Amino acid sequence: MKKVFSILAAVLLTASVFAQSPEKMSYQAVIRNSSDALVTNTQIGLEVNIRQGTTSGTVVYTETQTPTTNANGLVSIEIGGGSGFNTIDWANGPYFIETKTDPAGGTNYTITGTSQLLSVPYALYAANAGTATGGGNFTHYIGEEYGGGVIFHLWKDNAGVEHGLIVALTDQSISQAWSNVTSAEIGTSAQSSWDGLSNSNSIVGQAGHTSSAAKLCLDLVSGGQSDWYLPSIQELNMLWNNYYTVTRALSQISGATQLSNRAYWSSSESYGNYAWNFDFDYGFTNSDDKDGTSYVRAVRAF
Repeated sequence: MKKVFSILAAVLLTASVFAQSPEKMSYQAVIRNSSDALVTNTQIGLEVNIRQGTTSGTVVYTETQTPTTNANGLVSIEIGGGSGFNTIDWANGPYFIETKTDPAGGTNYTITGTSQLLSVPYALYAANAGTATGGGNFTHYIGEEYGGGVIFHLWKDNAGVEHGLIVALTDQSISQAWSNVTSAEIGTSAQSSWDGLSNSNSIVGQAGHTSSAAKLCLDLVSGGQSDWYLPSIQELNMLWNNYYTVTRALSQISGATQLSNRAYWSSSESYGNYAWNFDFDYGFTNSDDKDGTSYVRAVRAF
């Protein structure tokens, strides 16, 4: 399976981003030289920019650091210590993280990588709003067995009506291609970062479609429910944010299976013949070949 990262020079930067406090996020990268050898125990220069709207959009935040790689070539930093990070309106995205690296430790940056922040800003936004958003007095709770699965997100709409997202009790596949159609891009109708049901319907409605991760979920009848779908990339991120609570609940339900520490397909198309999946081992997003295989677990909403 091909991993797609937006890297422009001879150093490979494999990044993973994790939700932390509402003020900071952690960033990890494995640094390799042009010969694909690890850059170990070396101080590097690093500039981080957060751009709004597009990969070349307005820089809303910037900071520079000089971290040191470890014996495995891994560098770990916290982003958000500079002025202005806590004023970013994460709900007004999309946002992109741009990293510039000087393996020699200075400011002569010879590598630039840019990728969309699909999980962290919304995790930070949710951290500010609360896991169950829209006010108090919820009748349900995160980790509750309900509606054929386990609740992993709750919110209230403007009318005060309670809603939630439920994850299925078992995987629908451990090795499923995103779709059998890989030569044509579906487009915006399958590229929502949050509306997994709409994405799923667009995937199965594509000309030539016969099988897909979305179809597995849409065809699922489980727990007396038949309105399952393949989650969007943001819905997978919200599941990841409540991973501990959900896995504890699953461990106590007869017949349920734990979430794997592998990558799960989302219903969010990236571009061309690529789609987003979410790595449940490290908590980051990948844009992978549609004909590659990932795990599948359905969700539903109420």
